[in-house]
Amino acid sequence: MLASRLGAAIFLLLVTTVHGLHFYLDANEKRCFIEELPSDTAVEGHYKALEWNEQAREYVLEPELGILVEVEEMETRHSVVKTRGPPEGQFTFSSHDAGDHSICLSTNYTSWFSSTHVKLYLDIIVGAVRPDIEHDRSHVSELASKVRDLNQKLEDIRREQQYQREREADFRDLSEATNTRAVWYSLLQIVVLVLTCTWQLKHLKRFFQDRS
Repeated sequence: MLASRLGAAIFLLLVTTVHGLHFYLDANEKRCFIEELPSDTAVEGHYKALEWNEQAREYVLEPELGILVEVEEMETRHSVVKTRGPPEGQFTFSSHDAGDHSICLSTNYTSWFSSTHVKLYLDIIVGAVRPDIEHDRSHVSELASKVRDLNQKLEDIRREQQYQREREADFRDLSEATNTRAVWYSLLQIVVLVLTCTWQLKHLKRFFQDRS
């Protein structure tokens, strides 16, 4: 009984996808990532940018450094997020349509002669954003809050399954259309071959009749 409860808890914890990474940026450089999202899915990103300090010989947090975050739907080119924040902050958005979304980050340094080097940490959490627990703590019990979290995670699973079913249906329709075109092409080849053979036989028959 305990093992089954533990397994269920681990499964629900894994529903929300978390991507953590760090990379380096120079001035005027933009780094983009592609995230495939179902429709109506909330995404939360946390970042921290450190600038290289020659005197300290290490990456430090500089208040003047700003981070530009741009999120765009790849298929429609619709801009979902375009904001500039401090060197350490977060951004959130919800996908309106299913598909690939580009998440791009760059610095506010625009001089081509700048030799600034930035180390940027990025965590992207794909799934429903948690409700404001601090605001609701005086109104709901701890059990009710957990039930609400579980219901939200189950809703995320339902949306993901629906999205996968839609993709499978699109792929099935594409496969059926391709197979239909292949069958018609084969039939056309057979008809052309039969007509060609018939013409050649008539031509040979006429040729031998003329010889005789």
